[in-house]
This record gives sequence, C-alpha cells and structure tokens, in this order.
Amino acid sequence: MMTASAYRPVILQVLPSLDAGGVERGALEMVEAIAQAGGRALVASAEGRLVPRVEYLGGRHISLRLGDKSPLGILRNARRLKALIAAEGVTLVHARSRAPAWAARLACRSTKTHFVTTWHGVHHEKFPGKKTYNSVLASGERVIAISDYIAQRLSRDYGVGPDRLRVIPRGADTRHFNPALVRGDRIQNLAEAWNVAADQAVILMPGRLTEWKGQALTLDALAIMARENWTDRNWVCVFVGDGARDNAFAERLGAKAASLDLTNRVRFGGHCSDMAAALALAEVAVVPSLRPEPFGRVVVEAQAMARPVIVAAHGAAMETVTHGETGLLFPPGDARAFAEMLAGALSATPEQRAAMGEHARQNVLAHYTTETMQRATLAVYDEILRSQFVETWDATLSGDAGNHTNIGVDARENVATPAFTTQIVPGQVY
Repeated sequence: MMTASAYRPVILQVLPSLDAGGVERGALEMVEAIAQAGGRALVASAEGRLVPRVEYLGGRHISLRLGDKSPLGILRNARRLKALIAAEGVTLVHARSRAPAWAARLACRSTKTHFVTTWHGVHHEKFPGKKTYNSVLASGERVIAISDYIAQRLSRDYGVGPDRLRVIPRGADTRHFNPALVRGDRIQNLAEAWNVAADQAVILMPGRLTEWKGQALTLDALAIMARENWTDRNWVCVFVGDGARDNAFAERLGAKAASLDLTNRVRFGGHCSDMAAALALAEVAVVPSLRPEPFGRVVVEAQAMARPVIVAAHGAAMETVTHGETGLLFPPGDARAFAEMLAGALSATPEQRAAMGEHARQNVLAHYTTETMQRATLAVYDEILRSQFVETWDATLSGDAGNHTNIGVDARENVATPAFTTQIVPGQVY
C-alpha cells in the first residue's frame, strides 16, 4: 500500500471565498478526505468565516481573491495560480466555481497540471456569452456533476461524454446530522433564541434568503393554511439562513408576513451554526425553491435527522425525495398545494411522521452521505493521478471506525412502513 511518505499528491482547490454555502462545504469535506488519504490539501480563496476549518481538517489556506470575472482579473489570477502551482508542487487543481476555474485552467495548461471541475450551481444561460462563461466547468479532465439532474444538463448542453462525466451527489455528514447525538440543551437554546413555545410545532425553512429559494411562497402557503384552518396545531415557521437580518429581501419578507397577519407565526433566525439542533427542533422541514435545485443539501440533512421534508417537485429533489415515502413533493410555485402538504404533515400522527423520517434517514445512509461523496471524489483523483487515495483512506477509516459513519449498515435496519400518502395529503404532484 502507498504510504504518505512515499507519495503525497498535492491537491489544490480553488473557489471565490470560504463563507457559507455548498461550494465551500464541499471544499472543506475534501480537505478532510485528502488529508486522511495521505495527500496535501490546499485551498485558494478569499478570506471567510470557514478559513480556520481548513487548518483544523489538515489542510492549508492560501489567501487569493479569485472571484474577479473580468478578463484582466482572470489573467492576473492565472499568473498567481501558476506561481502557486510551481511553489507548492501542485499535482491536481480542482475548480468549483467559474471565475476561479478560468484562471485555474489557464494556469494548468501553462504548467501541464491536471485539472478537475465540479458543477455545483444553477448557472443559467440567459445572456449572450453566458454559456461560454459557464463552459469552463465542463472542461475538466473529469467533470463532476452533483446530481443526475446536473449530469443530464452537462451531457445535453455542454457535450460532456461518459468518458469525463462523473456523477457524485453531495451528502449529509451523518456524524453530525444524527438525531441520537443532539442533546436536549442544544435544542432548548434554539427554542429560546427563536421564542418558540413548548406547545408550538416548528416548520423550518433552511436556506439563504434570496427570492428563488421560495421564502415568499412559504408565507403564502402559511397564510392559506391559517386562513382555512386546515390544522388545529399551534405552529410557528422559522426561516434560517444568511441575510435574514440585514438585506432588503428580508425586510420585504417581514412586511409580507405582517400583511398576511403572520407576524406572530414566523421567526427570522439568521445564520444558524447548529443546523442539526435546528432540525431536531423542527417537526417538518420545507424546501420550496422556485427554480430547480442542482442538488439541495438541506433536503438530505433534514432527512438524515429523520425529519419529514416538503420539497418543490423539480431538479435534484426528484432524486432525493420519493413522494409519500421519504418526503412530500408539491408542484413548484403552487402555494395552495404546498399549504395542503404542510397541513397534512402537521395533522399526521407522530407515528406517521416518525415512519417517514426514518425511511428518509435510511435512504440518506444508503446513498447520500458525506463519506460516499468523499470516497467517490478521491476515486476520481486516483483515475487521473494513478494514486492510491481510496486505498489509504479506507485503511485510515477502518482503523478509526468509531469516529466515522459505517456506510450502508444502518440502511439494513427494519423500519416501519411509511404512512404519508396523497390520501392524507390532498395536493397532487405533476
């Protein structure tokens, strides 16, 4: 077996910054895996709140502002990356965002360094030149799609063939998103911070506050449910995510909640650093995105916490949610159908909700864990470098099994038959 001393490939990940988001979290997860597999993990980005995590997980952060989209800025960053590749002996560059990817591709071509990309986002093509700008994320020696939905787009619109295309879904860190490990004091702290009464059922909407995530649609659905008295439960909806306290959209949401007579029914929690506890507090989690999600990590995190999810039926949600079994789907943008799903979930028995939540968790453990993603990405590096990352990583985890998820074992446990069906929840999915 290869040892770290014999060969230590240097993997450089490039992205705009290290704040909150799926791109950033994916980068950190691979820092951990690369370090555990005997490689050197570097991350080049602007500063951000997650920078200390790079060092903690065994990597090193290099401060570079790679988000400049201008041609001159990309050329400057290409020169900086070329110098960094030479100085650190970088073996492979993994790009996760478009502007850094353009600079990285130029630097890799100049230095003959291996180049891999991951397509994380929606990345529309509405404006002239946008498809060309997007195309850099389809230009790697291997192109990682974070869902089948994204893989189909890469194949159809960007001509990425099966020789280069690899589908590696994002995942939930089940070491963290595990209902058995969330202490009651963590849940109570959030309940107090959000002014949630003991008898209130919590509807949780996790996600950055931006229009396409569907917070306004959620308010419309809540208003319908309240106005038509579809449930006698005492409930409150908590919106958590960056921007909740300081942007204009949040102010518009507050005004909309007031106009719908929902002020006492909603909370804006801002950034939450303990999402596992937030989901443990919730009775149901909602992801009503107006545009298709490329993956939707919050869905599988809620499922990993054994919580029923209500999700707009498009994009990668169609892969992670089986209606009536591992969650509930509603027609995108349909506030009334969304309200019906919410009322059905709140009115279901605790046993029905628990059965759906447990089925959802088992599906995550079988298919959508962070470790599954890490291992598959290391295998992509091995394909290109002829390295032995996966072999070393597997050996590391087998020697430290108590600190890691035993992938697939929990998925074989017996669980109750799910009870959520469209007979209970009248909204139709189409």
